[in-house]
Amino acid sequence: MQTVKTEITNWLSSKRRIINLVIGLSAVLMYEIACVTYRPYIYSNSINDFHVADTLGNSLGTIAAVFVFLSILGRKISDDLFLLRTVVISVFVYELAHPLLGKPIDVWDLIATLIGGILCEIIYKWIHKRELHSTAVF
Repeated sequence: MQTVKTEITNWLSSKRRIINLVIGLSAVLMYEIACVTYRPYIYSNSINDFHVADTLGNSLGTIAAVFVFLSILGRKISDDLFLLRTVVISVFVYELAHPLLGKPIDVWDLIATLIGGILCEIIYKWIHKRELHSTAVF
């Protein structure tokens, strides 16, 4: 029981992990708001938004998944970039496995996942640049 309490205390004292959780939950919130407001507006007015409304789940969902996983599982900043890339690749492979679930592969979702993953790495490096430079991880 002491190790669980210690883990929770360490997690709560980690500024990096709290920031990652806030970014991940913010992406979830933005997705929910966009699904209620943006997507219906785009569809009802037949606006060509270059598939943004169609791929909200993959773009914002990838960001949410990455940063929530980093918050929960990221113990050291040196491991975070590996974990970030692993989550993005996992989401991408899940999209590729859609035919096994009886669904077609959506190329736009694959592209949105990759763009979301690239955006995750840019955000991560920008937010945590001071820590990255002190550990010299790129």
